[in-house]
Amino acid sequence: MKITLLDDYQNAVGKLESFKILKGLDVTILNHTEKDTSKLAELLKDTEILILIRERTKITEDLLSKLPKLKLISQTGKKSSHIDLDACTKHNVAVAEGIGSPIAPSELTWALIMNSVRQIPQAIQGMKEGKWQTNIGSVISGKTLGIWGYGKIGQHIAKYADVFGANVLVWGSLESRKQAQLDGYKKATSKESFFAKSDIITLHLRLNESTFEIVKESDLNLMKPDAILINTARAELIEKGALVKALKNGRPGFAALDVYEEEPIHDVNYELLQMPNVICTPHLGYVEKNSYELYFAKAFENVVDFIHGNPTDIANPEALL
Repeated sequence: MKITLLDDYQNAVGKLESFKILKGLDVTILNHTEKDTSKLAELLKDTEILILIRERTKITEDLLSKLPKLKLISQTGKKSSHIDLDACTKHNVAVAEGIGSPIAPSELTWALIMNSVRQIPQAIQGMKEGKWQTNIGSVISGKTLGIWGYGKIGQHIAKYADVFGANVLVWGSLESRKQAQLDGYKKATSKESFFAKSDIITLHLRLNESTFEIVKESDLNLMKPDAILINTARAELIEKGALVKALKNGRPGFAALDVYEEEPIHDVNYELLQMPNVICTPHLGYVEKNSYELYFAKAFENVVDFIHGNPTDIANPEALL
């Protein structure tokens, strides 16, 4: 069966140890991301199995209608809103889910928190320009760290905060807040209080219909002038255009971002990249060697199982009927 793997920006997948799982199979790896549906469909016209790298390409009804040979989509990590599961079922395309790990995205989130609070990138840039001690950062100890979403990643962040002496404040679903209390952390009394009291806010929500643009400009305007917003989850959690406006208005005073509404970004004039009170990283949350081996090993195993007539981890088993 013809297998295509999409969006390998760094040409890294073929060098993984786990890639040996596909040895002897007909595999094509595409490094360039094609946003035009018709052009992408032409590239994939003979593809029977598609392997996705997380959410880099959206699988829509329009795309699926142009891929009559497609039988399986093997997802690295869990499926999300980038895959139209109903459309996949309609077109008899099975979707195999992978597994994930909270460790790499949790560590990156904490790195962004550290860099934002201590203003490390600005200090590094100053030295590169021949300047010495151009800014004064702060410490995490004693600050209130607001965590919106107390799942696996949120729980890791809370533990890191304990070590650094921060005060954890949790907002999210009722279940999340109850669990946070059981773990010894404070829950916010309201969303308004959460935004107003936190010195640092980090978002850890899944993107779905109920969380799309859940963070409003009015929420951001409640933040302290010296507060920091961290987003390593999904850009679409924040109301479109709201973050740029809020940063220009000085509430919050700073942001560190790993996710964007359109990816990848190659435009050096992209507005957020030009803002002095923003740190940007190129969606590195899960982009780490151990995570890649974990994610791809499972995705490749699901491909091999499917080829051998034993489909595993299928999210829409009715597509196999």
